[in-house]
Amino acid sequence: MISVKNMCRYIYILVFSALMLLDMPGAFAQADTATADTTSDHKVKKPDRAGHQLCISVDYFHPVMNALLGDRQSYEIGADYYLHNEYYLAAEGGFGSATVGYSDLSYNTNNSFFRFGFNKSVLTRTRPGDWDMMFIGLRLGAANVNRGFAHYTIVDSLWGNDTGSRQGTSFVPVWMELTGGVRVELVKGLSAGWNIRGKFMLNGKSFSALSPLYIAGYGRGDKNTVFDFNAYISYSIRWRRKSLEALEKKAPADTAKPTLAPAGKKENK
Repeated sequence: MISVKNMCRYIYILVFSALMLLDMPGAFAQADTATADTTSDHKVKKPDRAGHQLCISVDYFHPVMNALLGDRQSYEIGADYYLHNEYYLAAEGGFGSATVGYSDLSYNTNNSFFRFGFNKSVLTRTRPGDWDMMFIGLRLGAANVNRGFAHYTIVDSLWGNDTGSRQGTSFVPVWMELTGGVRVELVKGLSAGWNIRGKFMLNGKSFSALSPLYIAGYGRGDKNTVFDFNAYISYSIRWRRKSLEALEKKAPADTAKPTLAPAGKKENK
């Protein structure tokens, strides 16, 4: 089982990576605004007119695979919240199970999982209400896996067959994910999308004796690197930013500008 110290280290890596990416636009902007700062005392920051969005997503790809494969089950939902500058805070979770029923090995596993991280949209927004996105993202994932009794048979033509069992146990696998995908709004608030994920196990040695065949939310438990796919139906809840509403209320009304009298003519008093 992963220690608290290692868990804190993995969380620190994710948070540090997110802060570095969030700070990159400001770093590049400093070079572009170096000459502008010589003629202007301060730069007026444009308000983010996109507003707030909370998007709830349900994966339908894995339930289809559940029906086709039969020996594993996986279900997951996700949510992301728009922060600013096309960054989204993301969280995903779910549960599943697997059955191993070979002639020489049999056991059952079940687990729940949770992932959190962020997405960054790489598409240019055409208008404040444009929520179509192509994104890249980073996740830290963890699962609580329970394995039941494992019954096995070792076939040996020289010494004879050996039958035995292993005690049930629990694991806490931890992994990192790199993800990328698209999401397109079909009608107002309703979207569809997909993403692909590269997953990298961080503590695979903790269950190397008899690794679970399948971990819902991750994939093959005996692999340190796996790839996965999701297809989502999403619904978004949106509301405007209070700061933007206040800015619009305080905006002064248009006033008539003074006109200059034509050259050579005096203004009548």
